[in-house]
Order: sequence, then structure tokens, then C-alpha cells
Amino acid sequence: MFDKMLSGRHISALIFQDHQRESKQVANTSQARKRARQAETHRRRNASQKSATRTMIKRTISAIESGDAQKAEEAYKAAVPLIDRAVTHGLFHKNKAARHKSRMAARIKALKAG
Repeated sequence: MFDKMLSGRHISALIFQDHQRESKQVANTSQARKRARQAETHRRRNASQKSATRTMIKRTISAIESGDAQKAEEAYKAAVPLIDRAVTHGLFHKNKAARHKSRMAARIKALKAG
């Protein structure tokens, strides 16, 4: 934290330094500092969960494209709970999740049939 004198007022500024973001001054009150800390924690957690979900979707699609129905089915069964959890946590819209699950299920069904 850095203290600055600005316009005759003493302001405590919280500066987040992240390798992906520029440094920004925020949070002039203790309540705002806490909310900034919480927001950063939530942002990191959300990014991690979203990345894991997208990875499982890609894994399922690559299993489908490889032509292995058994492997594709296992990957799909592992991906569905992650997708549903992402919707519950507000990371994906429910229609986007339904679209992904539907398309993957249809491709697996076609793979098994043909």
C-alpha cells in the first residue's frame, strides 16, 4: 500500500500489480480495500474454473475427432459436471452450456452409430 497526498487529503491507495494487468490505484477506504481483495480472489478463481471447463470441452472434442467412442464418452462424462458447475457459478450462460453439451452428445451418438 502506498500513501499519497492528493488535493490536501490523505489517501491510502491499494495497488495491484499483476503481470497481465497494469498497476491501478483503487480503494480509498478499508471497505473498498477489502472488496478489491475479494474481487481479485474471485477473478482468479473464476479464471481457473473457466479455463478448466474449456480444457475439458476441448479434450472431449479431440476425443470425438480421434474416432474413439469409448474415450469420447468418458471425456464427455467428465466434462458435463464441470460445465454445469460453471453455469451454477455464473461463469457460463445456461444456454451456452446446453449448446455445448447437446452438440458433444450428438457427435458422440453419431460416432457410436457410424
